[in-house]
Amino acid sequence: MNTGYTRTPRLLKGAIIQFSAPLFVPIPNIIIFQYNPESVSRTLEIWKPPSDERAKDDIKQTNIVAQPRDPEESFNVVLELDATDEMESKALHPQTIISGVADRIAALELLTYPPDTGSGGLLSGGLSLAADVAGGITGSAKATVKVAERKTVPLILFFFGPGRIVPVRITTFTVDEQAFNPLLYPIRAKVTVGMKVLDPAGLTDDKTAVYKLANACYQFTKGQKKVLALARGVENGIDAVAPFLPF
Repeated sequence: MNTGYTRTPRLLKGAIIQFSAPLFVPIPNIIIFQYNPESVSRTLEIWKPPSDERAKDDIKQTNIVAQPRDPEESFNVVLELDATDEMESKALHPQTIISGVADRIAALELLTYPPDTGSGGLLSGGLSLAADVAGGITGSAKATVKVAERKTVPLILFFFGPGRIVPVRITTFTVDEQAFNPLLYPIRAKVTVGMKVLDPAGLTDDKTAVYKLANACYQFTKGQKKVLALARGVENGIDAVAPFLPF
């Protein structure tokens, strides 16, 4: 009789979650990992005072343990993408038959781009720039130097289980395409993503729902570190005194 019980635990998959900051109720765009990375490397960069402040501290010997903010944490993950299994079911996955894993790569890659503004997008911007350059060369129009507008990339969350949900910004992005279909779309690839955890104290627009959510996730993950460290300390304390207990 099948009781529905299995010895194989349900595997929780990691994901990168993008939110649209202007919305009052943030709607997530969830990019679930096809396969969880086999390893996740983490780096904690400890704050150091500027060189002039260090010189003053060397003289006065004060505030040598001062640290105004949390360490800057960064992650590096390698994501495996493979369309082989889906290509065996052509009727169920027509998009994969055409573009392989290119759509998954594109979804991740667009997280590094600021959103387009205006109705014309890149095309209209390119035509406008070409017209300005041509006008400056021919003298038919006054050439002007335009300052590039600083746009904001989407705020995203790195989700890797309930113990790690943090707001991040993608800092490095490398794609290794390893096999291709007849249309030269990749069907197997490795995507290496470097992410820097964003301390909500340094974020702008902290009144919006998206940034409030980012702050809540950051504090929740930081709180879990404290709980785990405390639990370990208690366990070590019990182990240390156990030999001396009468029971």
